Parts: sequence; C-alpha cells; structure tokens
Amino acid sequence: MEPYASRRRQLAESVRARGGGIVIVHTAPEVARNRDSHYPYRWDSYFYYLTGFTEPEATLVIRVDSQGHESTLFCRAKDEEREIWDGYRYGPEQARGHFGFDRGLRVDQLDEEMPTLIADARAVFTQVGGACDAVTRRWLETVRSKARLGFSAPDAIWDVRKIIDDMRLLKDAHEIDLMRRAARISAAAHRRAMSVCEPGRFEFEIEAELLHEFTRSGAPSPAYGSIVASGRHACVLHYRANDAQMRDGDLLLIDAGCELAGYASDITRTFPINGQFSGPQRVLYDIVLEAQQAAISVTRAGAHFNEPHDAAVRVLAQGLIDCGLITGPLDAALESGSYRRFYMHRTSHWLGMDVHDCGDYREPVGPDGGPNRPWRILRPGMVLTIEPGLYVRAADDIPEHFHDIGIRIEDDALVTAQGCEILTADVPKDAQAIEALMRG
Repeated sequence: MEPYASRRRQLAESVRARGGGIVIVHTAPEVARNRDSHYPYRWDSYFYYLTGFTEPEATLVIRVDSQGHESTLFCRAKDEEREIWDGYRYGPEQARGHFGFDRGLRVDQLDEEMPTLIADARAVFTQVGGACDAVTRRWLETVRSKARLGFSAPDAIWDVRKIIDDMRLLKDAHEIDLMRRAARISAAAHRRAMSVCEPGRFEFEIEAELLHEFTRSGAPSPAYGSIVASGRHACVLHYRANDAQMRDGDLLLIDAGCELAGYASDITRTFPINGQFSGPQRVLYDIVLEAQQAAISVTRAGAHFNEPHDAAVRVLAQGLIDCGLITGPLDAALESGSYRRFYMHRTSHWLGMDVHDCGDYREPVGPDGGPNRPWRILRPGMVLTIEPGLYVRAADDIPEHFHDIGIRIEDDALVTAQGCEILTADVPKDAQAIEALMRG
C-alpha cells in the first residue's frame, strides 16, 4: 500500500502549500442496470489513486494543517450477513490497518463527523460538481449554524482534481509496471484476434476472442467499449455495434485494450480480413504507418505535446497528395486543413487510470505568467497514445478503389529521457508481419 500512502503525503504537501485545509474525495456510487441488478462496480479513479480501496460507499478525508495531516477512511461496516450474499467487506478497522489510514470509521458516520472535521479548516478541497456539491454544502451549513459556539466554516472550496491531475500525469514505478502488464495482455489479445479472423465470421465473435484473452490473463474487464469495425464501419470513429458479418476483401479495425488493477491499455490495429492487403489498402496503410513512426520519433522528454501530432499530419497530408485524394503543395494543404476530411482527430491523448486520462494538455501558465499557455512539455513518466489514421468514405469525388477504407494504428508510449518506450510493441504493425501472422 506504500504507493497510495505516498500519494496521500504528496497531496497533503500540496494542500499545505496552499495554506492547509481538508481534502474530501468520494468514490463512485453503484449504478443500477435494471430493477435490482447493478452494473459491475468500478470505483472512482481519483479515490482509488489515493487509497487502493475498491469497495463502494466510501469516502477519504485528509485534514491538513501546519503540523501535519491525518487521513480517515469512511467505509461500510463489517456485516457478516451481507457478506454471505455480496462477498467480503473490510470494515473500518481492518481497512484502516491494511490500507494504512490513521483512522477508519463507518460511512454512516459521515454526517455526524464531517462538520467537526470541516470546522476551522481554511478551505475544502473536493470533487466540485454533481452530487458532491450538495453533500459539501450541507456539511458547511451545519458548521455555519454553530458559529455562535465558536466554529468557523472554510471560506473557499477548491476542486482537488486539479491538484491530483498533475500528480497523475507522472506515473510512478508501480503504475508503469501495471501499465506494461496491461499492454502485454492487450497485445496478446490483438494477436489472437488476427490469428482467428476470416471472412464470414461476425465482428462480435472477434470481440469475444479479445475479452477471453483479457479475462484468462487476469484483466477481467476492458478499459473501454471495444471497437471491432469491418469495412465501411471502420470509418466510424467510435463504432460500437460490432454486429456485422465480415466480408472477404475488407479491412478490420480493432481498437481495444484491457484494464488491469485500475490501469488502461489502448491499442488499435487494422488488418485484412482475408489475410492479404489489396493494393489500395496497402497504399493507405503504409501512409498511416509512416505517420505513426514519424510521431514516435519526436516523442521524447523536452518535446511539446503537439509535436507528435504535427509530425504525423505532415506525413498523412503528403501521402494524401501523393495518392490524389487532396491537392498540394504540402504547406497549402496543411494551412487549408484539407487533410481533415480524411483525418479529423488528434494523434495523442494521455493514458493511465482512465483511457482518456486526466491532465491538461497545456502548461498551467504561459510565459511570465501570461494567459497564452504553451503545449505541455513531455517529461519522463508521462504516458500517451500515438494513433494516426485515415478514413476514406465512399463519395463521387473519391476513386472507387479507395472507398470505405478506414485505418488507424495506435500504440501506448511511455516518455523517457532518451525518447519513448512503446509499451504495446508486441503486436505486429508492419503489413508483411501482419500477413505472416495471419498465415501462421
């Protein structure tokens, strides 16, 4: 549990630097699927990042002053009767000892305890927005009602996520290990999908192969809804149906990754359903692969977040000019944005506990404290995806041999002092290597 305790200490130091106060972080509620059935429970990422605690109905409180900090976990009471039905519960005392908190209390004591914990704190640092606001306001009103007894309420409420976001951008050794393992599992799933793909099968059959590999390797859930898009469906960026029958001669785009111990992986590969790229498919595929390689080559500590995107776009635009889908010269195409008809998204996003992970893409302040903030400077320990693509929908002004070809190639990159480590390199992406795997 030391990584979680270390993060609580780091957060407390940040709050102390702001004058101290009280940190309140709630986990996610359980969500009903229908009637008395619930969706599989998934905790709040901010809460888990600070606690490692996975049960619902829990709240972390850290009171910070000049003398130090004290952490309290509020969680469900130990209940042997409910454990028969729903499984093991830590209970406050065992949770306190196992997870390293200073105190453990029952969650039904929150309303009783929080006014006392909040009283005289300089500020509240919590998840601003939604149901959390109403709960915080209720506690503050209780404190204000006791003003005649000498209690004072905090004079400011800050969103604690702004502080934690910057912490989460830089992965520690524990997180990097989990993300490497998640990447290996997801890579094996993609190789499995390539090896069993053939015309006539349905997209959902391939999705089932992915999920099977995730689960058998200890990652019981995907990090996001898997995209298994054949033919023209690959031109839909967030295709979700996964119900079409795969046709001979089409490509299959798979965007899928597992979640392992709270950490996501995110891989996209595009390959021929029959195991052999056609000429036009290969032309566009090689353009996307070259664009990704250009983006990877500039992903390093000290570079700005936008540099991989800019590098990929130059290659994609020149490739589109070369195959006649847009007109040149290159600088004019970049300035006009004509390439965006075929490439309409960014090349990267942060990756971590959430697949589109938290953290600003620009520096907190501009030069000399000004408002014009530059793109975030990449630092060792940051993890981002690199995922250029081309999506050519059928249209009267598009040569027929390019109709309905959607291609995306995505890997997860860990920024290092020397460059970047591709965590998902175990999945082939060279066209010949893909064809060889599918033949084998």
